[in-house]
Amino acid sequence: MQITPHVYNMHIDDGAVSHPGGSNNYFVGDPSDAMVLIDTGDHRREWTQAILDYYAELGKPSIKSILITHGHGDHIGGLDRVHEATGATVRCHPKLVDRLRKVLGDDDAVAPLEDNEGVEVAGLTLRALFTPGHEVDHVCYHLAEDGVMFTGDTVLGASSTSVGDLAAYMESLQMLIEIEHETVCPAHGPVVPPPKGKGLIRWQFDHRTRRETQVLDALRDGHTTAEAIADSIYPRDLKPGLKHSAQRNVTTHLAKLTSDRVVDETPARFRLK
Repeated sequence: MQITPHVYNMHIDDGAVSHPGGSNNYFVGDPSDAMVLIDTGDHRREWTQAILDYYAELGKPSIKSILITHGHGDHIGGLDRVHEATGATVRCHPKLVDRLRKVLGDDDAVAPLEDNEGVEVAGLTLRALFTPGHEVDHVCYHLAEDGVMFTGDTVLGASSTSVGDLAAYMESLQMLIEIEHETVCPAHGPVVPPPKGKGLIRWQFDHRTRRETQVLDALRDGHTTAEAIADSIYPRDLKPGLKHSAQRNVTTHLAKLTSDRVVDETPARFRLK
C-alpha cells in the first residue's frame, strides 16, 4: 500500500499472535529508481516471503540499504534472506553491528549509522535518529520530504510499547516531538496519517507522564510494591495475561523515579518463620 508519494507499506496481519493492528515493513524511495527497506520482519518464512513478494510487486527496484530500527527478532529475523535477495548494505545502530555481521557472516555487509546521519536514496534523505528507551540500540527515521516519522517500536499505532529505560525513552519522545512530521509509520499497528499523526508522539509522552503521576499517588496512598501499585492504578478487570505487563510498566516508572531521586527503594528482607 502506498502511504505517501515515497513511502510504501508491506503490512502483515500478525495481531492475533502478538501485535495489535499487525506489523509493517516500509519501502522508501522511487520504485522506478531506488529504494531502502526498513526492517525485515521475524524469522517466519511467511513474513519474509510477504516482503519479497511486495518487493517484486514494486518491480524489484535497486535496494540501496536495509535500515534496521533495533535488534529484536521480529525486526531482524528475515535479514539473511532479504539481504540475499537484494544485496543491500545493512545499516543499524553501532551497538547492533557485530551481531548482524555474525548473522550474515560478512563484515562488509553491515555498516554502523551515526546519530542524525542522512541516508540518501532517489533524491530523498532519511535521517537516522538514535532513540534509546524501548531498546538501547533503537533508531527512528525521519523523511522530511513526505513529513513522515518511522517510529519502529518507540511509538506504536494501536497500543503502548514496552520500555526498558523510561528516562531515556522520555528524552527520545521529547526529541521526536520537536521534529516536524505529519504521519507516523510504526513497526506495529496502523499507520497514523494527518491530522492525528502529528499529535501521536505527544500523546504517548503525555500518557507516560500521567502514568508517573498515578504511580506517585499510589505511593502516597501507602502502596509500596510494583504489584500493589499496578493493582491500584490499572482496571480491576484487567486480563490476567496483561497483569505482568502492567507490573513491568510500573517497575520502569519506579526505576526512573529512583534515578530521579524522587523515591527511595528499600531492598527486600527475608526471615525464617
